[in-house]
Amino acid sequence: MDNATASNTPSRATIDPKEAAHFGALAAEWWDPKGSSAMLHQLNPVRLGFIRAEIDRHFASDSRTLKPLAGKRALDAGCGAGLLCEPLARLGAAVTGVDAAAENVSAARAHAEAMGLPIDYKHGELGALGLSGYDLVCSLEVIEHVTDKALFIGQLADALADDGLMILSCPNRTPASRLLLVEAAERLGKVPRGTHDWHQFATPEELRDLAEGAGLTLGQPKGIAWSPTSGLHLSDDLSLNFIVTATKR
Repeated sequence: MDNATASNTPSRATIDPKEAAHFGALAAEWWDPKGSSAMLHQLNPVRLGFIRAEIDRHFASDSRTLKPLAGKRALDAGCGAGLLCEPLARLGAAVTGVDAAAENVSAARAHAEAMGLPIDYKHGELGALGLSGYDLVCSLEVIEHVTDKALFIGQLADALADDGLMILSCPNRTPASRLLLVEAAERLGKVPRGTHDWHQFATPEELRDLAEGAGLTLGQPKGIAWSPTSGLHLSDDLSLNFIVTATKR
């Protein structure tokens, strides 16, 4: 069965109920920069720097302008409480956010309404929502939490317009990520206990194979590294985390 067919099969799912419950329990703290999502707040500006550069490159736009995504539709799959959706909306996109946890969707809607941002949030299985034709599809720090990576990438590809741009990010499965992202970060309370299963991290090579299976071409990954002096930053070092573009072949 090809991925396009698989992603439209209702009996197959990518949501892990335990993962949805774990992140749903954190919904009230998503927007607290000092709470359980503190690391995401530190990570967001780094990811947005990459995204803005890539939308300039792909759409021949200028992210220094006020609304470089004006007239474009953007999807964030695995949106949590909207930490990426809101910046995308401010860049001018008509944004849809999808999440597996109903609590996250409720928190996202409430925050967007308070900010005056018209974001369309949906709860449920991505492949069952019939979404398609998005100019920009993002799924950041999500692939490692789904039950079927190939199916999920296929669903993302189904949602992407033929000439659209996809942005993916994922922790890399290396000894360094196991030590720093799982052992140290969770033990030190930087991320909640149980957030990461190191065995579910994908390597850049594995993600490239998954993308190719879904009819996508992966770009050159960029690392998201950490240092005591620079904090989280884009780097050529892929050992902890990486972010990458994908386009339809």
